[in-house]
Amino acid sequence: MLKSLRNIFKSEPEKILPDLSQIGVDMHSHLIPGIDDGAKTLEDSVELIRFMHNLGYTKLITTPHIMSDYFRNTPEIIMEGLDTVRAALKAENIPVEIEAAAEYYIDDGFIQKLEEEKLLTIGKNNYLLVEVSYINPPDNVRDVLFRAQVLGYKPILAHPERYPFWYRTFEEYQAFRDMGVLLQINLNSVSGYYGPDAQRIAEKLIDNNMVDLVGSDLHHMKHAASLERVLYEKYLPKLLDSYLLNQEL
Repeated sequence: MLKSLRNIFKSEPEKILPDLSQIGVDMHSHLIPGIDDGAKTLEDSVELIRFMHNLGYTKLITTPHIMSDYFRNTPEIIMEGLDTVRAALKAENIPVEIEAAAEYYIDDGFIQKLEEEKLLTIGKNNYLLVEVSYINPPDNVRDVLFRAQVLGYKPILAHPERYPFWYRTFEEYQAFRDMGVLLQINLNSVSGYYGPDAQRIAEKLIDNNMVDLVGSDLHHMKHAASLERVLYEKYLPKLLDSYLLNQEL
């Protein structure tokens, strides 16, 4: 159970740990049950949200996947699931505010949605969370993101540190920021959960003050256990001391 996760780390030396309430708002997670690869049941959702509250978060903006060929979620599906989660949190007296947006996978279906639908966004500034393939980026990724900007969205590139095709071309990250695309790293990248290369890039982005937002990308209990480890990472205080947009959401 998530409640017992802290027991895993009893061997760690006693120290004053960073308080994740400094982040305040988690803006990337998968907490609506049964609609993507995140929480499977409502009980999972409640336990994961309770865990986040215990880490200091006061607000969560959960972002289910929307993919044309795999997770064919719609705003209606997501908002119905959000209502269910909110009711469960109220019944359990867990004082966390929760909203929902989406994590859009850039594919042909996304381009069609971009042109024809009102997309689910984060906060009041029309922030649009997007991801790309881990194998190779769409050839037109910059054109698509520019089109999103023309339509009034402010794109956020989810977990750029996890895309191996940019590991040898760090200047690509600056190119995105130069065109007004925000970068959001995953907290678990700081602990090496996704491997040493993702950790290295996350640290370099932090060192260069190129992180605009940080998210948990929480899906399940293994992610939760890794988030506990992040509390002991040397780069976490440096990340928390940087200027993040989370608390403005």
